[in-house]
Amino acid sequence: MAGPMSSGERQSGFTYLSALLMIGAMGAGLAAMGEIWSHARQREKEAELLWIGEQFRQAIGLYYHRSPGAVKRYPASLEDLLVDKRFPTVQRYLRKIYADPMTGRAEWSLVAAPEGGIMGVRSLATDAAINRRGSARTYAEWQFVYEPPAASSGSGAFARPRKGD
Repeated sequence: MAGPMSSGERQSGFTYLSALLMIGAMGAGLAAMGEIWSHARQREKEAELLWIGEQFRQAIGLYYHRSPGAVKRYPASLEDLLVDKRFPTVQRYLRKIYADPMTGRAEWSLVAAPEGGIMGVRSLATDAAINRRGSARTYAEWQFVYEPPAASSGSGAFARPRKGD
């Protein structure tokens, strides 16, 4: 005589439980892969931000050094880096105003020069950075600034970007 459950009913319960465990494991694996992908994408954006920031810093440095006359000037706006009308022929230091990869917009926080003008840019994103640069914890604290070399050094090399205050 058979008991309360036949052998076939017990097996279908085991199959159902196995399927639930397998679906749970697959869900956990997919969640982990999503986290890894998100982290990798953020690192790509950070690398792009560093590249774009360096482009702005170099363009500001070129604008500064190519100032006509003895007095060197920083650009009054980012648009001055696209078209410099101080010369008979148009000078261009950037092809376009790059979008901030962290915000997706071509809007930047401008770093004012002591003598007037713009000496650098920084992101408007307040997200926490994966790549901690000095004491900077957010992307908004990463500054891409051109500072002319000290007069005593005699070097024409560009200063490295300043990140954080």
